[in-house]
Amino acid sequence: MILHSILLIGQSNMAGRGDMSQAEPLAEPRLKVLKNGRWQKAFRPVNYDRPFAGVNLAEYFAEEYIRDHDADVGLIPCADGGTSLDQWHVGGLLYDHAIAMARLASRTSTIAAVLWHQGETDCYPDRWPYYAEKFRVIVEGFRRDLPIGDVPFLVGGLGDFLKDCPHNPPISGYDRINEQLREVAASMPMMGYVPADGLTSKPDLLHFDTASLKTFGRRYYNVFCTLEDHNKEFPDKPDMDAAIRSDLELL
Repeated sequence: MILHSILLIGQSNMAGRGDMSQAEPLAEPRLKVLKNGRWQKAFRPVNYDRPFAGVNLAEYFAEEYIRDHDADVGLIPCADGGTSLDQWHVGGLLYDHAIAMARLASRTSTIAAVLWHQGETDCYPDRWPYYAEKFRVIVEGFRRDLPIGDVPFLVGGLGDFLKDCPHNPPISGYDRINEQLREVAASMPMMGYVPADGLTSKPDLLHFDTASLKTFGRRYYNVFCTLEDHNKEFPDKPDMDAAIRSDLELL
């Protein structure tokens, strides 16, 4: 059995804040989540960074991937709400945690994609001018330290509803972050920018609602398809079948 895994990194909109009561139950038997170093049948929230974590866009990305690739897919949840780009710096706790989890997952899977969504915390005037420069270093670090030079790295845009967010007025500078995300994605290999244009938010005007997370996840997948290397090999991993069977036996 070949397991294709997807690394989830960034802040709350990648962790997922969709209302779970508004989503269909997770019914795809081939979708798994890394928990305590083991692949378990998918559950919500897939990225439990906070008690109010919810539906995640990666669920819908994975559904499309499974359909097209006839493969089991495992999500590696490492996003953390409210975190800034500086907290994701190479060698920092968030970065090292994601590297460690991805390496652990790589023992029983092959990483097929990286999904990034972050930037709301960096919309402030003293932060956004340096976003592209800092982000490039982080991307290069993941490419080098995993290594995943041939893996699509997808970055999502910030929602235009942020201009009306009442919590932090400077967050209206979201468009500056989007400009730099597009710039970095266009200037680095195997990177794609996923637009959030027209997507809607929860009442907080900060987090994507469940319907938009579904659309956004599929947009991520569509961009992934433009970058995917169809000749990429997914070798079987030692003891992978046994590891997955043992996980499922405990459910």
